[in-house]
Amino acid sequence: MMSSLLISNYTEDWSESLHRWHLELFFIPTMVITLATLLANPLLLMCIFTTRALRQETRYLLVANTLAADLLLLIVNLALVICNAVRAPIPWPVCELGTALTVTAYSSAILTVTLMVVDTYAAVRWPLHYHDILPPARLHRILVGVWLLAATYPFSLVIVMEVKRGNPQEKVALCLVLISLGFIEAKNVVQIYFVVAAVTCALLIFYCYVRLYMVTRTQGIWQSRFSRARVTLLAHGVLLLLYFAPGFVFILELFLFQRKDISQDVRVWVSTVNMCVFMLLPRAFAPYLYGLRYREISDSLMLLLHRCCRLNQVTVS
Repeated sequence: MMSSLLISNYTEDWSESLHRWHLELFFIPTMVITLATLLANPLLLMCIFTTRALRQETRYLLVANTLAADLLLLIVNLALVICNAVRAPIPWPVCELGTALTVTAYSSAILTVTLMVVDTYAAVRWPLHYHDILPPARLHRILVGVWLLAATYPFSLVIVMEVKRGNPQEKVALCLVLISLGFIEAKNVVQIYFVVAAVTCALLIFYCYVRLYMVTRTQGIWQSRFSRARVTLLAHGVLLLLYFAPGFVFILELFLFQRKDISQDVRVWVSTVNMCVFMLLPRAFAPYLYGLRYREISDSLMLLLHRCCRLNQVTVS
């Protein structure tokens, strides 16, 4: 019960700081970025899954999984931001579920973008055996494993927290992943989990890109300053940085959460900017970089839109 009272008081103090600084205004960019992405992602997912050629390609299935994970994260994040902005009390089990879904979706997206780099490396390194290494059926099993791996840890924490909870019907003033995970007894274990996972994926991506450069440096694709290879690498590098940045900022949030000498306002500002801006930026850019840059997806999208326009014309007539 002491833990419940502590969490309740902490969320009320956090809510007061949030509204004292008028940080609910961050809801505006959150809404704009989320709506823009919610318009693009379903269209691209429809193009991939309704086109036989696209859903048989490994890279497009990985793109689809990334977009699906981003959609889940955006929907949950938007629901939490709206509830926090309007000061709607949230049942603690619902908050825990939102926390688990957010961590699962973010982890799945990170694992999938890492697999996309590995997939590119495998396609360049072993072009003759690539389709034997990663056929669609095997990739389907890998993606199921990605979601299970991403969901195991956060949902295990939720179950443990629910078992130890004294009053499961209690409501909190706001719901944040930071607060949900910050009050776990084994805080250091949570930090180690996120650090190890992020560093492992980052090192794997770095290794694959270095090996890709070493394999292709004699083919002349890097000679021009504005070559397609350089531009593609720069664009992917920026997007990968945007994907990983919120995770490292969240690790910083957990560190600040434990420090008693850090102002509450600093914690509120860092968490709000990370939740409402940094977390959403890669989701806004991903459908346009990983989706529309592929000619096959662009052609499929134009064909789908053309069919919709013709259908509307026939309906009106």
